[in-house]
Amino acid sequence: MNIDKDFDVLKELDDVCDECKKEDESVTQNLILTGFKICKSCRVSKTIFPV
Repeated sequence: MNIDKDFDVLKELDDVCDECKKEDESVTQNLILTGFKICKSCRVSKTIFPV
């Protein structure tokens, strides 16, 4: 069991959006669904206005 690897996984699941830096529970859900750490608000805006 590698403690550093476990810590990296927990750090990844911190519910902080990579786009707006706000904490939201939808970040982990979107990470599982899409592979991106973004909240539902940023996901909608990226869907409507892809850049």
